[in-house]
Amino acid sequence: MLAELRNVTRRFDQPASGAARTVLDDISLLIREKDSIAITGPSGSGKSTLLNILGTLDRPTSGSVLLNGADTGPMSEDDLAALRSGFVGFVFQLHHLLPQLTLLENLMLPTLALRNPANRQSTLDRALSLAGRVGLSGHIHHRPFQLSVGECQRAALVRALINRPKLLLADEPTGSLDAANASMMADLLADLNREQGVALVVATHSPDLADRMERKFRLVSGNLQPVAAL
Repeated sequence: MLAELRNVTRRFDQPASGAARTVLDDISLLIREKDSIAITGPSGSGKSTLLNILGTLDRPTSGSVLLNGADTGPMSEDDLAALRSGFVGFVFQLHHLLPQLTLLENLMLPTLALRNPANRQSTLDRALSLAGRVGLSGHIHHRPFQLSVGECQRAALVRALINRPKLLLADEPTGSLDAANASMMADLLADLNREQGVALVVATHSPDLADRMERKFRLVSGNLQPVAAL
């Protein structure tokens, strides 16, 4: 077991009404090594919240989140940050590349948190190799404004993989892309799941991307429902 949600509920206070809105309701999910999982559902159903809790960017109102066998509930924010930096990779709908850095510098940015200069050359080699894998070898010295949206999103994918995470969380990674680039990103995610052996959980509205995952779930009214394969 790589990661697990155990009876996770997430509520958000609504000061205007004095009530609390339940976004996730008693959700349990097991994620194994090399899994590929799609989370679908309407806008506002809580897909991003689920990924944020799974990646420890948010905490559940109740229930437990386990990563690599460890209960994250008692961990401090510093401990969670250390766990995330080497265990979890994130890809978001917007690439969030830093405009003042070159593409290569953006790719290397997550490695700064590990503070291990001895690994710098091997990390650089990995960044260049992954950049080549996603067709960005000719752009490593460019800045984000010199790249297309699709190229920036592919760079964000490489950045998420640079620290060799065991778990990759992708939140609407094709949502801002045109059809051709969305299809390319879907191919890359599926291929890298197999090639890199990283477990992949994708929140998406895209049926094409969801169909490339081995397991599919639909999030509706706070409940996570398995989608049977056709």
